[in-house]
Formats: sequence, C-alpha cells, structure tokens
Amino acid sequence: MDIVTSQMLRRALPLFTALAVTVLILAVSSILYLGREIFVPFALGILLSFILAPIVIKLQRHRVPRILAISGAILVATVVILGLGFLIATQVTALVGEIPSYRSTVEGKLRSLSESAQSQGSGPFSRAAVALEEMAADIQTIAAPAEGAADAPKPLLVTVEDSSSLFQTISAVALPLLSPIATFGVVIIFAIFILLQREDLRNRFIRLAGTDDLQQTTAAIDDAAKRLSKLLLFQLGVNAAFGAMTALGLWLLGVPSPVLWGILGGILRFIPYVGGFIGAGLPMLLAFAVDPGWSMVIWTAVLYLGAEALLSNVVEPVLYGHSTGLSPVAILLAATVWALLWGPVGLILATPLTICLVVMGRHVPRLAFIDVMFGDRPALSPPQIFYQRMLAGAPQEAADQAREFLRERELATYYDEVALEGLRIAHEDVARFAVKGERLETLRAATLELVEDVGTLRPSRRRRKTHLTAEAAAAVDAVGPDQEVTRIVQRKEDLAPEWRGPTPVVCLSGNNALDPAVTTMLVQVLERHGLGARHISLSELRKNPPARKDAEGVALVVLSFIEPLSTVHLRQAVREVHRVAPKARIMIGIWRQRDPAMLQELQRRVHADALVTTLNKALAAALEMSGQRGVQTPAPRPAPPPAVPANRVEAEASAVAL
Repeated sequence: MDIVTSQMLRRALPLFTALAVTVLILAVSSILYLGREIFVPFALGILLSFILAPIVIKLQRHRVPRILAISGAILVATVVILGLGFLIATQVTALVGEIPSYRSTVEGKLRSLSESAQSQGSGPFSRAAVALEEMAADIQTIAAPAEGAADAPKPLLVTVEDSSSLFQTISAVALPLLSPIATFGVVIIFAIFILLQREDLRNRFIRLAGTDDLQQTTAAIDDAAKRLSKLLLFQLGVNAAFGAMTALGLWLLGVPSPVLWGILGGILRFIPYVGGFIGAGLPMLLAFAVDPGWSMVIWTAVLYLGAEALLSNVVEPVLYGHSTGLSPVAILLAATVWALLWGPVGLILATPLTICLVVMGRHVPRLAFIDVMFGDRPALSPPQIFYQRMLAGAPQEAADQAREFLRERELATYYDEVALEGLRIAHEDVARFAVKGERLETLRAATLELVEDVGTLRPSRRRRKTHLTAEAAAAVDAVGPDQEVTRIVQRKEDLAPEWRGPTPVVCLSGNNALDPAVTTMLVQVLERHGLGARHISLSELRKNPPARKDAEGVALVVLSFIEPLSTVHLRQAVREVHRVAPKARIMIGIWRQRDPAMLQELQRRVHADALVTTLNKALAAALEMSGQRGVQTPAPRPAPPPAVPANRVEAEASAVAL
C-alpha cells in the first residue's frame, strides 16, 4: 500500500508543483496590485538611483564628499522634475483656454469630410458621412446654442455669495496636490537612502547570489549595475533628445503647446515600440483642429516618424546597441503585466523594471528562470542551435546567423566553434543510432546546403562596430576572438614550387554521413586563404583508383574524418595515399575532440606529417608546409588540440594537457 501511495504522489508531484507556482504568481501579483501605493514610489526610487549613480560616482572620483555628491545629484533631479511639472501645468492651462477657438476649423473639416464621403455613394462611406455630420452637430451644440433660435431661453444672471473661508479655499486648491507631492517626496527619500546604502545593498545582493566565488560574483554584480545604470541613463538621454526634437519641430510647424507635447513624447517613449507613436496622437489631433488645411497634420506625422527612425536606427545602436537585453515578446508581455498591476505608471516603468529583473536572473542562480523567460540571449548554445536547425532541415536560418557572425569573425572560427561543435553533437546521436534513416538524410543534406551557402559569402575586410542580432551577438561572445590570425596568400610566387599548381591540396573525406560536410568546410577555408584545394571522397577514390600521373601537382593530401573507424583504417588510408602520391605530405584531420593521450598514440602508429582536430589548426599547418610565412598566433586560450607535426608529438601533447 505504501508503494502504491508513493507512486501516486510521485505522479501527482508535477501537478502540485504547477499549482504551487500558480498560487505563488497570483499571490505576488495581488501583493503588487494591492500595495501599489508603496511599491510604485519604491520602484521609481530604484530607477532614479540607478540613473543618478554614475553622476554620484564621478563626483566622488573628483574628491567630492559622498553626502555632497548625493545631495547635489538629488537637488538637480528635483529641480528638473519640478521644472518639467511646472511647464506641463502652464502649457495645459494655456491650451485649455485656446481650445474653443478651434471649433470653426474642426466643423469645417468635418463638413468637408462628410461631403467627400457622401459623394462616394452608399456603403461604409455613407455611414462614415452620417457619423461625421453627427460629430459636427455635437461640437456645435456643445460649443454654443444654435443661432436664430428665437425661443431659446435667455441665461439668468445669478449672483453667488462667497461664504467660504480662506482655509477652505486653500484646502480646495492644495488637497488635490498633496498625493503627487507626497509620492514625489517618497521617491526622493527612497533614492537618497539607496544611494547612501549602495555598497551595503550590493553586499546583500551578493549574499543572495552566493559567496562561493566572491571575487567573480562581486565583479559580475558591479558590472551589471554599471551596465544597467548606463543603459537607463542613455535611454533617458535619448528620450529627452526625442522630446526636444519633436518640441522644436512642432514649434516650427506652429502647433500650439509644443513644449507640452515634447515632454509627453519623451516620457511616453519609455513605453517600448509604440510609445513614440502614441505621443504623436494628440499633436496630430491638435494640428487637425488648428490648420484649415492638411499640411500641418502631414508634417507632424513626418516629424514623429523621422525622429523615431533617426533615434532607433542611428543613435541607439551607437550608444547601447539598440538592445535592452529583453526579447521583444518579453517586452510586450512585461508592458501588459505591469500596466494591469500599476496602470499607466506601470506601462512606462515596464521595460526598466523588467531589465532589473533580468539582470538579477543572470547573476542569481535561484532567479535564472527570469533570464531564460525574458532575456534576449538564446536559451541554447550556438552549436546546439546549429544542430537543431540542421535536424529541422532549416539551413537558411543557420546561414542567416552565419552571415551575421562573419561580420565579426573569420570563416574558420565560425566553422570550428559553431558548425563543427554542432556536428560533434550530431555525431554522438548518430553513433548511438538516435538519428538514422530519413532524419539522418535530412541532417546530411541540410548541412551540405548550409556549407554551400556560407561558402558564397564574401569575407569581411573591415571590422566595424555593427548591430548584430541577439543570437549572432551571443555566438560572437561565446566563441571569443579568432584563434589564428593568418595571412592570405596573394601571389603563387610566395609559395614553395610544389604548391604553385591550381589545386595543390586534395581533401579526402571518410565514409561517415557527416564527413563530406566537414571536408567541404576545410576546402572553403583553404581556398579563402589562397591555397587551391578540392574535395574527393575515399569511396569515390576507391571506385576509380588514380594513377601516379594523376597525383602530379598534389603537395598535400588531407584525410578528413569526424571519427575514423580504427587505427588500422587510418594506416591503410595513409598507405594508399603514399602509393599514389609518394611525394605528397599527409595531414590527418580527426574533427571529433580527442584527448592528448589518444592523439599521441595515433601519431605513434600512423605515419603522417600533421594531425589536427580543428580547421584553424589545419589551415595553419597547411600554410606552414607551403612555405608561407606570417602566421601569427595570439595569446593562448582554451581550444581543441592543435596541429601536431610528427617530430614533436611528445611536446605538443604535454602542451595540450597543460
């Protein structure tokens, strides 16, 4: 009975876990919603402290005392916020007084639109005409009584005696202002204490993240805080520039209250994707009411579209790469959730707050699920993504990622760190028969198609700062710098005499389903660096055995295997090559990772000039054999075992082991 009960509980555990997570989410949402009067000022205080932190740190570096630096930054922020509030109040008051004067212009435009719609005949246009007529009548009725109405009652003169006291008058004016003033005061107080206790709060966050590696955790938290502060400060500056540009443009166009629309546009632009366009709605409506024609409305729309395009596509990529660290779906979801919890303020705070949560998720293991759900970094590693796309038969998607990657790194680096690593994962599945039959054929065909597409891409001669997609940027960061910096052969005269033929390198692929794809990669890498090469499969070579005269002009033969069948198989292949091309040097490429001991044993048993496990090392060894100089090796970094010349097996194996 106990066994049956334990099995039932084990089966019900996922359901209980899902219910617990659901209850937790509902509880947290309820707390945030019911406590919004407290949490909203606290969130605003956190964001204000992140924005002011770089200013305080710079002032402290100039030997300004901490208290004075914080006080000065808070004072400047207070003056700016109060100044913006005063400008908004002044502009709104002036605009409300001018609205009645636009009645005749609106009526004329509505009549014109109604007549135009009626001329289109019956259908939706006629219904639109009726609606426009009713709208014009409503505006006229609200603004003033109909002219010529003889029986319209005349207004009576009413005298109101002011019996209210001075205290009541002051209360009527001051009470509506108490709530925003109190909220503003709480925000300032929170920001001051967060700035004062910055180091203590950082230490508590490090304690939450874990103290196993204190140095690395501290560096990560400090780096995350600096990046977040810089990002928020840049966003504030960009949005302020958007507000200034639109305010100046609206003033030149003659739209009333341009400062008001500039401030609102800058604030609304914190709403992702649609904030800038929402801010254009009211100015366009006002331009419709002010201008008897349509030019002001059109130019207002052009102004907002141009400002948004300029900042989104030019300024933001230069300042912070256009990326907030959030996926587009996460940004929209966060905006919806925070708007439901905290209303319009939550909509504006959605992106900054979610950025804070994602940063916490990247450095606190217990909150890692937040980064997975909302971050813009791929959930899988670049090799895993490559393998998944090959399995799905989607080489074009992988080619698009490769195109982005090659803007920052060399072709050999992409093949070694992304494609070849992905094929190693694939080989594991193929070896245990998890991938076979139709799926294996799809994998093989997709990989060959990808390699052919990537081979047509031109190499990037210039390294410039460009905006990469999140996936390509993650791949570039994951692989690090190029492993080898090699010269491209410019002239045949720079090579040894036996290497000056059209195809001095012959690459022979094994019988594995993935061997031809890797061998084609090697051929492309060699040709891109000026070494002529061609690809032949071992099975094809054995069906049509070549004569010695066919091997004339061949200086190097590369035997390419994901994993050879056995050492005997390798030795037999080497003997066949020596029999056909006795003067050619032999390189063996075993592309699956092998440990140094196995490499040493293979080198001892197989007589070859070089043994390599990466395309970068194969390229470096081939250039060295060809007499081409100028191969520069950067500082060492963790990498697969390098090329192993025959006379240096022991030393090379020891170096790899270290």
